[in-house]
Amino acid sequence: VLVCPLRPVERFRDLRPEEVADLFHTTQQVGNVVEKHFCGTSLTISIQDGPEAGQTVKHVHVHVLPRKAGDFSRNDSVYDELEHHDKGEEDSPAKWRSEEEMAAEAASLKQYFQ
Repeated sequence: VLVCPLRPVERFRDLRPEEVADLFHTTQQVGNVVEKHFCGTSLTISIQDGPEAGQTVKHVHVHVLPRKAGDFSRNDSVYDELEHHDKGEEDSPAKWRSEEEMAAEAASLKQYFQ
């Protein structure tokens, strides 16, 4: 799940202090839901801030990834996956989830926030 600030900015440093607080408070709330919904036992929370950090979309967003024991043979391999996400042939748009699939997932997560 991605969490984005209300005001789109390219880099984390461009956020005002109150926006940083709101972004991380929201990330905390979303993390609790993501862990519960996807039956995780931990979370990886990541910001790729700038192109050399792997940022491919030019706006600040926080990745909230549910984690489970053994999901990667080497725990830090999750960062290798993030670095290569959406860049290889296997990640072509033809293999992305459909708008309908993403809408259904969003609807199932929305129930936690009402």
